[in-house]
Amino acid sequence: MNDLDVSVIVVNWNTQEVTCNCLRSIYEQPSRLACEVVVIDNASSDRSVEAIRQEFPQVRLIENKENRGFAAANNQGMALARGRYVLLLNSDTIVLDSALDKVIDFADEHADAAVVGCRVLNPDKTLQRTCFMFPSLLNMFLAASYLYRLFPRNKFFGRERMTWWDRDDVREVDVVTGCFMLVRKGAIDQVGYMDDRFFMYGEGTDWCYRFKRAGWKVLFAPVAEIIHLGGQSSDQVKGPMCLQLRGSILSFLRKHKGLWSYVPSCVLVSLFFFLRIPVWFVRAVFSGGGRDDWKTLQTYVAGAWRALCGWEALSIRRTVKDEQGH
Repeated sequence: MNDLDVSVIVVNWNTQEVTCNCLRSIYEQPSRLACEVVVIDNASSDRSVEAIRQEFPQVRLIENKENRGFAAANNQGMALARGRYVLLLNSDTIVLDSALDKVIDFADEHADAAVVGCRVLNPDKTLQRTCFMFPSLLNMFLAASYLYRLFPRNKFFGRERMTWWDRDDVREVDVVTGCFMLVRKGAIDQVGYMDDRFFMYGEGTDWCYRFKRAGWKVLFAPVAEIIHLGGQSSDQVKGPMCLQLRGSILSFLRKHKGLWSYVPSCVLVSLFFFLRIPVWFVRAVFSGGGRDDWKTLQTYVAGAWRALCGWEALSIRRTVKDEQGH
């Protein structure tokens, strides 16, 4: 029997301040849990390691010599975890009002759940609509067309991201967003770790799919809340991460649905980028767009072309690492 209730795993890449705020929010909450915190640093260059070691000597800190990606770093943490639950927690989150205790109490009452997510808020305390459906041809078409933006309360057009749902009730979902994923250790032992071929994005979707295929449930429970700032690491390399997100969706479909789904999905991803190229071209040329606008335009052109060429996440992974200087 495990001595610890939960092992909290936080992956850090050049987010010193927000990571320290996240860790403070964990330790400052009153809790009856036996908890350990493991931080995996992906070769940060901003003195994150020194700051964490100085302020949080109780944290188990792992220093990678290169950016191994989100999935691989979390797998490192899970290999060390001793808790009966593992909590994958983004570095840019703030834990509110004993959220860990509340979610673990819920998970203890739902033994058939491999993964539990909680209610996520923006910094201004408005709702952040986490949880979504698995990728599919229909969902990718709706995402490419932006119809869910035009009809957010419509259950059909908003189906992928469930934009019509206010996250106010317990619900079985396809995917719990990775900024806060409480995962049962017994389910991990059965299904295995994250697939680290997903450098960043897609790994949580793949994992939830594997849990559900093995007979486990993935549940959302509004019993607790956190704040999620969003994009603190990925915003440092926006273009490559935009490509990484779309490429990860394609990798998921290639892995689980085969070529019959992958090939038309490449066309839909290309459509996603093509529809945005004119907007960014006009903005860059006629609105006095700066360097960022031109870089965004280049990203969409590259994404449209690569998707038409049957582009997979491996090439995107190289792009991300090149942009980071590794």
